[in-house]
Amino acid sequence: STPVECGRSRETAKRSDLAGWAEYGYCASHSRFFWGLRLHLVCTLHGLPIAFALTGAKAAERDVLLDIFHVEPGLLADRNGPTLLADKNYYGRDFESDLANLGVRLLRPARKGEPERAGAELFKPLRQLIESVNQTLKAQLDLERHGGRTPAGVTVRVLQRLLALTAAIWHNHKTGGPVIRSL
Repeated sequence: STPVECGRSRETAKRSDLAGWAEYGYCASHSRFFWGLRLHLVCTLHGLPIAFALTGAKAAERDVLLDIFHVEPGLLADRNGPTLLADKNYYGRDFESDLANLGVRLLRPARKGEPERAGAELFKPLRQLIESVNQTLKAQLDLERHGGRTPAGVTVRVLQRLLALTAAIWHNHKTGGPVIRSL
């Protein structure tokens, strides 16, 4: 997931139409608190978004992912034993058991104190994909400066950016572009 900031001042948080949905959360990769939402993405290895959820900043990532799979069962139906590449926050025996019951193999780095996990040698080169997709949304598509002031406005602006990313990937794939996710 990646933060979708919706305001900075305390006054904005109190009087905004987004109050009740947007909330304070912490972004570990930026080492900062923010007020807003989180965009949770499920993408292909090429960075093509195939499912998403827009939630409050404190929503548990593991629960959101399981909810995405339950709401969109077709995501897993046509795939034979998909592998999910995730970060350290996607952990827990119950969570991994739930994924296994759905037929999903989880590839994530070991948390502090855990033994090295199967597939660890594959993780580092692939992990950059996750960061790259989020960076494309933030830097080239201005996700952090979406300008939405209402739930509908934020949703539409986030969807515009996801559609632009999807269209760029489709176009580059169809035209044989050297970089699939290049805008």
